[in-house]
Amino acid sequence: MKARRQSAILEVVEHEAVRSQEQLRQRLASRGFDVTQATLSRDIKELGLLKRSSDGAYQPSGGDTASPAVALDTLGRAIAEYLINVEAVQQLVVLKTGPGQAQILAVAIDRARLADVAGTLAGDDTILIIARDPKSAQTVARQLKDLAS
Repeated sequence: MKARRQSAILEVVEHEAVRSQEQLRQRLASRGFDVTQATLSRDIKELGLLKRSSDGAYQPSGGDTASPAVALDTLGRAIAEYLINVEAVQQLVVLKTGPGQAQILAVAIDRARLADVAGTLAGDDTILIIARDPKSAQTVARQLKDLAS
């Protein structure tokens, strides 16, 4: 439930200008998530949402705000919680998660700025990592498996 709720939060703030926790709570309620202010506050912190200076709306934070060590630690926790399977195919790495968890894990991967990752695409339960070459894909798959254990 938490992963689906957090995925819904990311979707809302990426597509709407939400300026307060109450607005966000109402948007989530319209999607079937009844959350308390305390839960919403924890979710906002865990997702690393920030308010834009231009209009005060929530947005996912950029990768520059966390140190590399913190970003890798966060990635390790996200992998432990959400990752089901890793498979390297040519220069791609396909990750499977539970329903609604792919976007959260993809954000953690993006923030970690792994050297061999050119980019990520996330669906509902699948993430496609584009590596720089087939050897890099194997390296990324191994890194993610190591973080999982």
